[in-house]
Amino acid sequence: MAKTQKQIPLHIDISEQIYRRIIDGYYLPGDKLPSERELIEEWKVSRITIRRAIANLVQQGLVSTYQGKGAFVTQKRKVAYTLSNSLTFLQNDLADKGIELSLQNITFELAIAPTEVQKILQLPSNNPTAYLQKKLLLTDKVPGGVDITYILPEIGQKLATELKQNMTFPILKRNHWNIERVAAIIECTNANLELSEYLDVPLGHPLLVYRHTAYTTNDRPIVHGETISRGDRFCYSVNQLS
Repeated sequence: MAKTQKQIPLHIDISEQIYRRIIDGYYLPGDKLPSERELIEEWKVSRITIRRAIANLVQQGLVSTYQGKGAFVTQKRKVAYTLSNSLTFLQNDLADKGIELSLQNITFELAIAPTEVQKILQLPSNNPTAYLQKKLLLTDKVPGGVDITYILPEIGQKLATELKQNMTFPILKRNHWNIERVAAIIECTNANLELSEYLDVPLGHPLLVYRHTAYTTNDRPIVHGETISRGDRFCYSVNQLS
């Protein structure tokens, strides 16, 4: 028996077609989309289907709606984090570019670290625990990345309240945990269910991973983590010095 293809809901199909028009430049940033009536006429569907299609685009940060005015293509810019100086904090770097960075704490708890993290942070074999923090990063109030960080237990316990509300590195510096160097790599991954929900992207969507380890004096590792971000919202730049 032939395998039947799963049917895509009509509102998703319409939003995907509008999305493609935005990506292809048919609708430019700041453009007003056709009215509900025009979209209903084009696709021969109900008003609720069109409203759900537009809502899908709003969720993805592609479209903004205004009462009485309609829907407009979002004028968004890709955030660029400069890596030339790894000790330039993300929040400060984006602020210099006029971009507001905010965060939502998802998880902050003491947990047994994965084997690789145990080795990196040099955790004792009889108690390989660290504070695990997950936070959602928003640029200009749009989800741009998920930060997953493991912090040494003595630091996480002492600074828990501050770490839940702010970015990690500035809090460490403010509390005299000076970061002497950061080792980092950039690679790619694909969105699992958790990431797809947090970042408003489809399952399997390609994402950027910035994986880093921060060291204090005497080359002691104190933080290991990764920032997983949407490629359409975030990029990294490096200026090579001669």
